Formats: sequence, C-alpha cells, structure tokens
Amino acid sequence: MTISMKPMNKTFTVGQWMPSDYQTLRTWMEKIMAKAEKNEQPLLPVIENFKNFIENDPKAYMFFTQMFDQISHKHKTSPADLPQVRDYHHMLDLMNVIMTHAPDFDETGLVGFPFNAIFDWSMATKAGWSAFLDDKVNEHLKVILQEWATFLQSPESTYVLSDDPKNGWFGHDAQKAMPTFKEDFICDPNQPHYGFKSWDDFFTRQFRDGVRPIASPDDDAVIVNACESAPYKIAHNVQLRDKFWIKAQPYALQFMLGNDPLTEHFVGGTIYQAFLSALSYHRWHAPISGKIVKTRIIEGSYYSETLSEGADPAGPNASQGYITELATRGLIFIEADNPKIGLMCFMAVGMAEVSTCDIRVFEGQHVNKGDELGMFHFGGSTHCLFFGPDVNLDFDLHGQTPGLDSSNIPVLSQIAKVK
Repeated sequence: MTISMKPMNKTFTVGQWMPSDYQTLRTWMEKIMAKAEKNEQPLLPVIENFKNFIENDPKAYMFFTQMFDQISHKHKTSPADLPQVRDYHHMLDLMNVIMTHAPDFDETGLVGFPFNAIFDWSMATKAGWSAFLDDKVNEHLKVILQEWATFLQSPESTYVLSDDPKNGWFGHDAQKAMPTFKEDFICDPNQPHYGFKSWDDFFTRQFRDGVRPIASPDDDAVIVNACESAPYKIAHNVQLRDKFWIKAQPYALQFMLGNDPLTEHFVGGTIYQAFLSALSYHRWHAPISGKIVKTRIIEGSYYSETLSEGADPAGPNASQGYITELATRGLIFIEADNPKIGLMCFMAVGMAEVSTCDIRVFEGQHVNKGDELGMFHFGGSTHCLFFGPDVNLDFDLHGQTPGLDSSNIPVLSQIAKVK
C-alpha cells in the first residue's frame, strides 16, 4: 500500500498536543532536521541499540524499510505538510536530536508529540501499522521513551521553563494562554522556574486547594470527572469482544482489560471515555468513594493507529477508541460505597510519547470521592470509566456532545448521577 495524499488544510487541535497552525509544526520539523544534519555526535546508546535491532531482526528490517518505501515519493511533504523523513536512518537521526529536547511553548500549539511528528506518515502505512504493533519494536520504544522521560525529569529540562516571551513556559505568550496559572497551581513565582525542578515536575503540577471543588462530596449518587478532560465517547451494552479496529472503533472489554478475571462484571455495561489537554492538569482522582479492589499496569503499544482512519496528522488522536485495547494502560478497580454502582473501573491510557501511567493507590485502600489515584507523566493521554450493566446513569456533559471537538470539563465536576 502506498500512501499518496495532498497536504491537508484541516487543523488538528485535539487536546492541543499538536499546533493548530501547520506552518508552526513545519518550522519546528525543519529546525529539528537542520540540527540532525549538523550533529556530528554518535547516536545515543539507546538509539544505537534500536538501529542494531532494526538491522539484525528480519521483521524489523522489513517493516522499517517498507514503511518508507510505501510512502509516495511524488510529494516532498507528509499529509500534515511536514518535510519528508527519508528512511529509517534519517528517522533515527531525528530521534537522537529529540532525546535532549523538552517541549517549548508556542501560542499556536505545543509540539507535544515530537516523535509523532517524525513518524507522521510512515505510521499510517501497512508496514508502519505492523511495526508499531510488534512487541519487540515496542520494547525498544519503551526503553527510548523511558530515557527521554529521565531527561524530562532532570534539572537540564528546565531550560524551557523560562520567561522567553515566545517560547518560555513563563513568558508573555504562555501567561496569556494560562492567565490564572499562579492562582490555579502550586508554585512560587519568586523561585527560579517558579519552583519546578524539571519539565516533568511542571507537567504534573498540582492545583491549589479549592481551585477544583468536589461536586456533591456527601452524595454517593454523584460521579465526578476523574481527570481534567473532554468527553470523547459514551458506549452502552459494551461487548466482551468486538472488531475494535474498524472505523467505528467499538470497545472490546476482554482486550481493554487485558483478559482480567473481573472483565465479565462489565459485559453489557457502560463506558465513558475522555481525553486530556496538553496544557491542563494530568493527575487522576477517584470518581466515587469506595475500596480499591485491584490495580494493574498493562504494557502495550505507543504509536499504533487504526488503518481505518487513514493518515492522521495528529495520530493517534483519531484512534482513541482503538488504542484502549492496545496502548499502555493502568487499571484501578474500585468497589463503590454506593451499592447501586458496585464495582467500577478507572482506566488510564497512555497515548504516544512517554506514556507512563503512575498508579498511587493500593489494593485494600479506601478512597473518598476526589482523592488522588495517580497521574500521567509526559505524554498524550485519554481515560475510561467502566460501569456494570445494572448501573443506570444519567450523564451530565455540561451541554456538550462527546467527540474530538469537545472541551475540558473541570476535574471533580459532576459528570453523571446514578438514577
């Protein structure tokens, strides 16, 4: 299959992980390519290991050769109008540059998926789809992304937490985009970098007390938003297995929950899914009060997107239903204090880049509605709430229709009530 498309005019602002202005992303990509051309340093060890794997594993060599061969060479740019990545050698050089870069602020949109920008077109080919589902490939990507995460957790990454008027996270343009930052989040403007010790420390920042009040804290019938997130989908009568890779991306419980013994409890039930914005809050909170029954991390893919969506300039944004079965994710099963809810599950889904699901609760612990459950570290992110078939819910999406054009509902706000 050869992907051949004219540059698209549609903007891709879902979650603000990629710029709404194509020219901004194009300029960023050209800058990274120029740095790679001038870089005379050898590949970092993790990138060198990935190169050796590609060149010594027959499937990987085939995939990473074909994914670029399957791209039409009639066009010099990708569907997102990005300069074309030529081959896997070029890909590795660009990845090598990214490893020591933290995301700059840009008022037209954060390049929050820098590796996605590199894989933009090749991941939508048949070979790319196969490669990014391969367990060995994902093992190498995990090591690479963990190393990048280590950089983002280091003091060296604070260079972007500056007052540079255009690209600093505390500069003029950023303050205009986040005008109540100092009032909303725990920070100290009198300290260097507002007191944040790393980019990751900034990314996982916490709200000040009272900024996000808990809706109806004493009413166990009220379910609150577990994340600062925008509604993507509500599905009823969810099946154990379904063809999750087709255009509609129906949910398949068995695969979403990793064949967990508790899966049967949710067959025929309801799933609510919502996605998080790059500029907002990335901690998770208990949507109800209850006892933690079980927690689990499921390792998965990072850059797999469904072929049924075609080339996605901000992939895997258009594949948010599909990745709930395949991507790295964290499960937290909670037995609600309210018997009309019973057992429910919160599922965090890592979406590209450093998809770290950091669970901070443990089996047997009792949580009150609004208590912190864990957090996403840097990376795209979406989440689901699972309810059994006997739970009758009246959703309150604050006047919105679920979908990729929806807006954030504040964390801890009411999103549903048990009828």
